[in-house]
Parts: sequence; C-alpha cells; structure tokens
Amino acid sequence: MSSALTPLVRSFVSHFGEMGSRWGINRTVGQIYALIYVSSRPLNADEIAESLEFSRSNVSMGLKELQAWRLVHLRHLAGDRREYFEAPADAWEVFRTLAEERRRREIEPTLTMLRNALLDEATTPEDRFAQARMKGMHDLIELMTSWFDDVQRLDAATLAQLMKMGAKVQRLLELKDKIKLVPGGRS
Repeated sequence: MSSALTPLVRSFVSHFGEMGSRWGINRTVGQIYALIYVSSRPLNADEIAESLEFSRSNVSMGLKELQAWRLVHLRHLAGDRREYFEAPADAWEVFRTLAEERRRREIEPTLTMLRNALLDEATTPEDRFAQARMKGMHDLIELMTSWFDDVQRLDAATLAQLMKMGAKVQRLLELKDKIKLVPGGRS
C-alpha cells in the first residue's frame, strides 16, 4: 500500500480487506471501501488506485460493486469531469444498507425456495421429514425478517438504546412471565 497513507489508515484498510474476504466480498473491494469510508473528502478512481497501488481497472470494478451494494455514492465536483466517490458518514446507515442488501441477495431467495418446497406434495416419509425441517427453517426466517422490518423502522438513537439493553430484555420478559404466574397477576 502506498506510503501516502498514514499508518492508522493503512492498518484500517488492510484489516478491512482481510475481513471483507471473510464476509464474502473481494479483498480489493473491502480495501477500496475502507479507504473511501475514512477519507475526509470524496476520492476519484485515480486517487484510489494510486493510494492502494491497485490497477485502475481493479478500482473501477470494485467501485461498480460498491455502488451495486449502495455503499458508495457518486459525486461530481464543479469544474471537474472525473467521478468522485464517498461513503455514507453514518455507521448506522452503512449497517442498515448492508443488512438490506444481504437480505435481498441471500435471505429472500432462500425464503422463495423454502416456500416453493413447502408447496410440493410430500409423497415419501423422507420428503415429509425434510418438509417438516424446512417448515421450521421457513418459520424462523420469516420471524427474523419480520423483526428486521420492525428494527429497520427504528431511528438510530432508539436502535442504539435497544442494542445497549442486551440481556436486560430477556430479564424483562422473564419478569413479565413471573408476574403472570403470581396469584392476582394479569394473564
């Protein structure tokens, strides 16, 4: 990586590339995103290629993928014909975008396949067993996507508050169940 990057930025970009490959994205794409995310200004493809010492064609392909994921936005600067790219500054927006894209690309096709499989008539014991398992998976994914829809509607402050509650939510639900069991408790 170019020596023009500070050690802090170089470390972040390198780590993000390694993590990206574990998340199913190309290492190069992860590094391009990381550089754009921590940049204080929009960057053009030539600047990205020079900073990361990547070929211009690799940068162009990476930028197209990041745009398809809606993780970078194209900007034009007055008096400059080049295209510049920036990442949303709000980490919550990035998280929501990633979650929405993963849902669209991974969860929805799985739900469609499960729905279709459950519509098929099971004629053998093996198929009935398989369908019962698929039904359990389908129901769990449906519940999770319904919960995801509810969470997506929350503003960032409320979502952060909910996440900070963590295990307290479980204790609250357990307390609610105990209150139901107490004589005179509501049911």
